[in-house]
Amino acid sequence: MTYTLATTVSLPWAEALERTREALAAQGFGILTEINVRSTFETKLGSEAADAVGDYVILGACNPSLASRALAAEPQMGALLPCNVVVRRNNSAETTTVEAIDPQTMVQLSSAPAVKEVADDAGTRLRKALASLGGENN
Repeated sequence: MTYTLATTVSLPWAEALERTREALAAQGFGILTEINVRSTFETKLGSEAADAVGDYVILGACNPSLASRALAAEPQMGALLPCNVVVRRNNSAETTTVEAIDPQTMVQLSSAPAVKEVADDAGTRLRKALASLGGENN
């Protein structure tokens, strides 16, 4: 089972990161958290580890309406929120990869019909956000 939705874009990493934020916002997602993995690795593990991971940010995206519906259906779904969206590019790459957890992963863990409805809606929105970046879908 594939557990991410992904696209590869021919954009510089910083531009891909900014356009990803904008694409998510256009689909109703706000960014609750942002983890700069490269910076964290640099601080905690040194420059070799940071260089090995390359540019790598995890955006904790949340659509409040969808999150509310999911939590009303099954409070344990909070363990899967926010929806992580990764923007990554290794040092030698000419493209940037943007990938998000496939909301259908929630459906694999829950039999609640409302969770499937939320996952379907979230998946549609995330696919639209990724498609708007103009890359090649993986």
